[in-house]
Amino acid sequence: MTDVDSRRIDGVGAISVLRRGMAASPELRDGALYTAAMALAVAGGKLLIPLLIQVVMDVSITADGVRLGWAVVLCAVAAALVVGSVFLGKITYFRLVRTAENVLLGLRVRTFEHLHRLSLAEHTASKKGVLTARVTSDVETLTQFAQWGAIAWIIDSVQVVAVLFIMAVYSWQLTLVVLVFHLPLLPVLRWMQSRQLVAYENLRTRVSDTLGVVSESVHGVEVVRAYGYREQMRRRVHGVIDAQYDQQMVAARYFSLVLPLTDVFGVTAIASVVGAGVWWGGAWGVTSGELVAFVFLCNLLVSPITNLGEVLDQTQTALAGWWKILDVLDTEVEVAEPSTAVPLPTGALDVRVEAVDFAYRQGGRVLHGIDVSLPAGASVAVVGETGSGKTTLAKLMARLADPTSGRVLVGGVDLRDVSAEDRRRSIRMVPQDGFLFDTSIAENIQFGRPDATTGDVEAALEALDLTDWVNGLGAGLDTRVGERGESLSVGERQLVALARAHLADPGLLVLDEATSAVDPETETTLERALERLAAGRTTISVAHRLSTAERSDLVLVFDAGRIAEQGSHDDLVARGGVYAGLYRSWLGGTRSPGTSREGTAR
Repeated sequence: MTDVDSRRIDGVGAISVLRRGMAASPELRDGALYTAAMALAVAGGKLLIPLLIQVVMDVSITADGVRLGWAVVLCAVAAALVVGSVFLGKITYFRLVRTAENVLLGLRVRTFEHLHRLSLAEHTASKKGVLTARVTSDVETLTQFAQWGAIAWIIDSVQVVAVLFIMAVYSWQLTLVVLVFHLPLLPVLRWMQSRQLVAYENLRTRVSDTLGVVSESVHGVEVVRAYGYREQMRRRVHGVIDAQYDQQMVAARYFSLVLPLTDVFGVTAIASVVGAGVWWGGAWGVTSGELVAFVFLCNLLVSPITNLGEVLDQTQTALAGWWKILDVLDTEVEVAEPSTAVPLPTGALDVRVEAVDFAYRQGGRVLHGIDVSLPAGASVAVVGETGSGKTTLAKLMARLADPTSGRVLVGGVDLRDVSAEDRRRSIRMVPQDGFLFDTSIAENIQFGRPDATTGDVEAALEALDLTDWVNGLGAGLDTRVGERGESLSVGERQLVALARAHLADPGLLVLDEATSAVDPETETTLERALERLAAGRTTISVAHRLSTAERSDLVLVFDAGRIAEQGSHDDLVARGGVYAGLYRSWLGGTRSPGTSREGTAR
């Protein structure tokens, strides 16, 4: 499977998808029998009218006149039952709505949790808009089905059987007439169902595409406007919306046939019953009351059949959405947590990478046979050209994915044997973009350790010499950072991310190009904070600027997914290899070769 949206529903039976969906939604089964019984009681109230008509006509109206007392009593009983059915219907509907919301809640939570357990390779292969659709619009497709569709299948099916049974009691001959004109409807509906299911599955894919493109256009609004890309982006958005619209029309085309077909078959059956009853009713022993009741029963038969046609459309939509969700839940979690975890030691952690290869879902291998040993407490810089595998190795050290082959040991323990909680305590990664949540600076820092107090946050800022910077903001620690931290500059977001990492107090700190897009003024503050943060722990820095490599104890030079060189900055420059070439290029873009490292502004 190449991504979480790859499997097709073609050739998969609706019953199979429904069975799997029910298994993945236990909330739909909780109390289902009780709710179904209540709903059946409501549906049973509908059978009172034709039965009452038949009894009133055949019992209350006799050759001697109208037995008014009987008629009044029977009508009063029927009225009481109908009123009771109305109140029961209200309670039933409330239970159905509550069940539906529980189903949506459970599916969203389980799908969301599963997405966060998937590996880096899986997330890289899938569009973020598609993944968002799985926990939003695809779950929403189940709303109507969970509120009524699932129970309607039971109620309407039982009502059809009950009506046919009562019809047979009245007249098996007229029942055969009804069946003859309804049975041809079954293969027609089956044919429509198979095609409609595929049509709705394609529609869910189109919805995912729409969300993906719209999400991309919103997040990239600055680039779109700055480069005058609005017309091209408008065409892309309109294109996916038009594709979704066209697919919606294809799915609706099948449903548009359901009501006319059921009406045609139903009206034909009723007309045939009236004709046959009038013509042969006397010979078949059918009274006038039974014939009138039979006509009403025909209407009660047509109604659930028509309802099932409508419910079929809801069901097809739900099954298509369910299939997409099940596709996510069936995606194997490659970064599996160990059944028996091995604890990591405290303090600075050594790192050993042994014969590590790695490949993403799409494309070839990114890392080729990486072997390296990093002592505890060392400051390590990882350098290389873009796409050489630096960031991938950093993510493997934080176990955002597992190697395709080989292993990564931290503190002498294979990361696959370390619990998630222990990894979060001992290993922290600060990504390049310094992602922040739309809340205050204090709360963003507290994500580093959930049980941290405001005093702990202030201490972390003090340790990194960032107190004056925070106090200089409008509301200090209570300053809102905006969505994705966009109210702050890139450098300021990184400062918050560093404080968050310091609060966690990890033994291994992984920095992914933390100073790659920072203005000079903030860079000075940032690098001072980095030096304080690195003290007493192992630090691995994916370095964009070689000033980081100059200060490091060890430099790893990546080239095409391999470690081409390793050693200290001075040794690598003197060696005249790949690193020396990178260094000369960097010097040419930042300062003259004669400038000393000590005199360089950092």
